[in-house]
Amino acid sequence: MTKTTIGIIGTGVVGERIINQALQNEHYEIAAIFDTNEERTAQLAEKYNVPTTNDLQDLLNLKPDWVYIGTPPVSHATLAEEIAKHGLHILSEKPLAHDAADGETMVRVANDVKVKTAMHFPLMYGAAVHQLKKELTSGMGDITRIELHTYFPEWPRKWQQNPWIASREQGGFIREIFPHYLQLTHHLFGDLNILAHETTYPENTELCETGVSALAKTTSGIPVVINGLAGIGQEERIDYKIFGSEKVVTLRNWSQVYTSKAYESEVEVPANTAPESMLDACRKVLLGEEAFIVPFEEGLKVQRWIDELLK
Repeated sequence: MTKTTIGIIGTGVVGERIINQALQNEHYEIAAIFDTNEERTAQLAEKYNVPTTNDLQDLLNLKPDWVYIGTPPVSHATLAEEIAKHGLHILSEKPLAHDAADGETMVRVANDVKVKTAMHFPLMYGAAVHQLKKELTSGMGDITRIELHTYFPEWPRKWQQNPWIASREQGGFIREIFPHYLQLTHHLFGDLNILAHETTYPENTELCETGVSALAKTTSGIPVVINGLAGIGQEERIDYKIFGSEKVVTLRNWSQVYTSKAYESEVEVPANTAPESMLDACRKVLLGEEAFIVPFEEGLKVQRWIDELLK
């Protein structure tokens, strides 16, 4: 069967992860990797023995089946418009865009030319979320609350240093971390309404948020508590908790699942079985087969909640 081709725009940490995923997938072939940084593309060409270019049009003229956008959020809408002009399917890094207005543009240009869209929410394709969903199917009782708690000793994290990740314009943990969990909440429980929030910023207007507290509610009536803090004296920790009257399920630090019951200590549940990968799902969609992807329309919903929290 013919391989699915992918063009990759952006060569940061996550972009390189996509490169590795494509190289390790027998059904994929990298058409080319594009970045304006000539030194970086030369490094990747040597490291992975794949085609690279410093001209976006060169990549788009190759007509790959999917084009992945892995650049800073402010550039997503412009790139999506250019990709859509070539009639190519678009896979975007999260968050969808710089803001909801840009996100609306991305949805519109994709719909105008009827190309497929997908969001890179890797959490959804991991074994931990697969296990979490299994836990929710039995013994929960009534779902009474959802909570997200995120703590970072510093932001950006040590491995994530780049020119924009700490900026108020494009960076911050609300943009980088919260989309994963807001999208997961939407997937499990539907739309959200943010009822109240307080976001704190440093005096330096160039720098991103340092904290946020928010109260929200799903349209089905489940209360949601959102809490984030950076620059504190503890190790990084992310807890996504679903409280039931009979059982509580916690997704901790992306990949660990715990359950607990009244008067009992929490117990880690092995998460060993993962659903199909994002790239496999994208391939299936083009073949007309059933597969789970997060389209731009859903990414836009998440973007609107992110915009609200950043106010």
